[in-house]
Amino acid sequence: MTRQEHLKFCKTCVNRQMDLKVGLTCQLTGRIADFENECDSYKLDEQQVAELNDEVTFQRDEINTRLSEEKLNALKAEQNLHIAIFAGIIIGILAAIAWAFITVTTGYKVGIVAIGVGAAVGIGMRIFGKGIDPIFGICGAIIAVLSCFIGDLLSIVGLVAEAEELGFFETLSLFDYSQTFSIISEIASPMDFVFYAIAAAEGYKFSFRNFTEKELYDIENNKS
Repeated sequence: MTRQEHLKFCKTCVNRQMDLKVGLTCQLTGRIADFENECDSYKLDEQQVAELNDEVTFQRDEINTRLSEEKLNALKAEQNLHIAIFAGIIIGILAAIAWAFITVTTGYKVGIVAIGVGAAVGIGMRIFGKGIDPIFGICGAIIAVLSCFIGDLLSIVGLVAEAEELGFFETLSLFDYSQTFSIISEIASPMDFVFYAIAAAEGYKFSFRNFTEKELYDIENNKS
């Protein structure tokens, strides 16, 4: 067993003690744990379990180190990438429409809204996809950026429609989409790319399932 696997037991054992040089050791042996599979001297410290943090959440990297391979595989079996992508796209489109509405209504392009778009996409993917694998974060980042791009495009269409006194959908049907990239590149500022990058980071970060320390303990000990 690895040191991390030993600590899953040691952290909630009444026989634990802290050694400033090596970390948690056993009061009975004075050494760090070296058992295999389970410890014969293990006694659950119920007070310590009750005090496990139930607020701060851990994401993919921490989860991989805190759960056994068996429990981790069980969580991965609950993943659904297709539903996550579908949810991310739907939420991304709705967020893009909201961004365009704000831009056209106020007459200002509020780039910081891109961060909210990325977070909304990621959270939606996390809720519906229950993802742990890296592909969920990658898809979340891509969908977040595409959603921001769609938001920019819809904003342009809306502003053109307002300026030409045309209907939005009429303008949408008449718009020359071959000019989309050139138009956006002309009106884009360096900060727009910064907000796009942040949106991608938010889409990546929020796409992963997360757990509190208490939830991880319950999963590892078949209490949830």
